Amino acid sequence: MPISVVIADDQEMVRMGFRMILESQHDIEVLDDVIDGRAALDAVARLRPDVLLLDIRMPAVDGLEVTRRLSELAAAHPEHGPRPRIVIVTTFDLDEYVHAALRDGASGFLLKDASPALLVEAVRAAAAGDSLVSPAITVRLLRRLAPAAGRPARTPRDPLTEREQDVVRALAGGLTNAEIAGELFVSLSTVKTHLANVQHKLDARNRVEIAAWAWETGLVTGRS
Repeated sequence: MPISVVIADDQEMVRMGFRMILESQHDIEVLDDVIDGRAALDAVARLRPDVLLLDIRMPAVDGLEVTRRLSELAAAHPEHGPRPRIVIVTTFDLDEYVHAALRDGASGFLLKDASPALLVEAVRAAAAGDSLVSPAITVRLLRRLAPAAGRPARTPRDPLTEREQDVVRALAGGLTNAEIAGELFVSLSTVKTHLANVQHKLDARNRVEIAAWAWETGLVTGRS
């Protein structure tokens, strides 16, 4: 089945451009494109897409509020099924915006000047339960914002093993799964297993939350 997508952006040209890029892929289907956050919430309830592409600054209800509301709805009503994976695509890379979106469970954060290939990759990653954040802001975001979050770092259900800590350090440094495997001299499947275990122990929704936890706790080299 193709990955179903709803696009929410108040600029028609942006919506058209995203639709053209995504619909050129055989495995992606755009169900609708809407002009604001309220319409995005309605489209999600009506169409139940796999992925929701959201701008931040939109009339009526902005993208951050949409992300927060969908997160709260999913937590309060799990019987309604999973919410769509959310990818923020915006011209604004203000740290507080990025952090708020990821804290509320967004699966990706891209700037609108990202390449078409990166947009497609982000949608596919989100649909697969993974995360993709623009490389230009990933490590900067986690390093600068995690200590300022104002929340205590979550406590793992069980302590992380030494190898799991190694994997998390590499992930928080911005490495992909393949790069982690190469650096630690393990197989890709081993890396995925370690990350799945860590995600369970931290009750994290995605790899971005795992990386944020690593910065918050000082697990990453260079933090006290």
